[in-house]
Amino acid sequence: MIEKMQGSRMDEQRCAFPPPLKTEEDYIPYPSVHEVLGREGPFPLILLPQFGGYWIEGTNHEITSVPETEPLQSPTTKVKLECNPTARIYRKHFLGKEHFNYYSLDTALGHLVFSLKYDVIGDQEHLRLLLRTKCRTHHDVIPISCLTEFPNVVQMAKLVCEDVNVDRFYPVLYPKASRLIVTFDEHVISNNFKFGVIYQKLGQTSEEELFSTNEESPAFVEFLEFLGQKVKLQDFKGFRGGLDVTHGQTGTESVYCTFRNKEIMFHVSTKLPYTEGDAQQLQRKRHIGNDIVAVVFQDENTPFVPDMIASNFLHAYVVVQAEGGGPDGPLYKVSVTARDDVPFFGPPLPDPAVFRKERTRAALLETLYEELHIHSQSMMGLGGDEDKMENGGGGGGFFESFKRVIRSRSQSMDAMGLSNKKPNTVSTSHSGSFAPNNPDLAKAAGIVSAPPSRPQLSPTSEACPPIALLSECPSWVLDSV
Repeated sequence: MIEKMQGSRMDEQRCAFPPPLKTEEDYIPYPSVHEVLGREGPFPLILLPQFGGYWIEGTNHEITSVPETEPLQSPTTKVKLECNPTARIYRKHFLGKEHFNYYSLDTALGHLVFSLKYDVIGDQEHLRLLLRTKCRTHHDVIPISCLTEFPNVVQMAKLVCEDVNVDRFYPVLYPKASRLIVTFDEHVISNNFKFGVIYQKLGQTSEEELFSTNEESPAFVEFLEFLGQKVKLQDFKGFRGGLDVTHGQTGTESVYCTFRNKEIMFHVSTKLPYTEGDAQQLQRKRHIGNDIVAVVFQDENTPFVPDMIASNFLHAYVVVQAEGGGPDGPLYKVSVTARDDVPFFGPPLPDPAVFRKERTRAALLETLYEELHIHSQSMMGLGGDEDKMENGGGGGGFFESFKRVIRSRSQSMDAMGLSNKKPNTVSTSHSGSFAPNNPDLAKAAGIVSAPPSRPQLSPTSEACPPIALLSECPSWVLDSV
């Protein structure tokens, strides 16, 4: 009986082992670059290594597959940068404003830091909640009217993350806590980037050949001008990307640009120092081999293989091949490849993955158009989904803000006429020692002192229709509406 019970218990504890790791013999090798070059072209921009390990996006470059009525996309087409939307929320909505900060320790989620704030969006009262865990930051804006009863701090944390399992949160009392919190939230934000740029000539199929090129073709020079501006490294004041700007040990010039307040330095293979007798060209590989992403420019049709360059840091390549010319500039075929452990990233390439380099004026005009359109939409309160999420989904824009200003002025004038008593003062603290206007929030936070009463609207202002708020607007505002 005991043996039978132990046997069934052992059966329950048995599990299937993962399959053994594949060796090179288990793979069907891809053809080598030399085998492909021995065939009849045209050739793809990228070839997978013989034993895989990389994925490719953008393999169709047949321009004939595009209808004549459908223009090719230009590089100035509006793109959405992928970033952490919660990184700047604390600075935007909490820093310098009245709010509470708490901390606790969860057995499963680890250390928790919780920020909460009473907020008014439009005409509704909200709770803005920001919970930081070891895995991610949770953010939500919850209308108080949707709550059946006002929650305590633990219940508020569960509103944004159901997995929270703590008995209590402890208030943060350190006066400079907000400075530490905003530093933590924004540590994931980077405004400086460095990318490698490799020039691949016809027939170059090895790392030594790629790094030994010194001359630059007219097509490559034009592409570098498209990427950014050529700058002198001596005493350069912008982001240098690890290049020497004092003694000239990393060359005399490079390519640099700014994009949406972000600085980018390119490590161009032909502009880094060339060492006679060094087959590996370590001075060049030292910088490009330590980048995460590199751009490979191809003058002519020679495939690039990701494992051509031995590097532990290079994870993704953007391969660009120029073709044609004319008054509107050349066409650029684009393919992207990255290691299998790199997740897919956007923006997705069009099909076919061919872009047209437009003339400078047309490109600048399209950029100006996009900027004006975006800011005009923002003024009207028609921002994108990301902006709505960050602001809690409430109504925004210039006109909504204008209404709030008029409404606040009306409330202030009514309050001044109601009483001549000395107004109550509210101490501002970034770490949880203020008395909010909402009495339920003060009670939930453990504040027993009575908060200052909110000024009441006069019967006249309460009865005013919304359009009356715009009665004193300038004519151009009403015309815009």
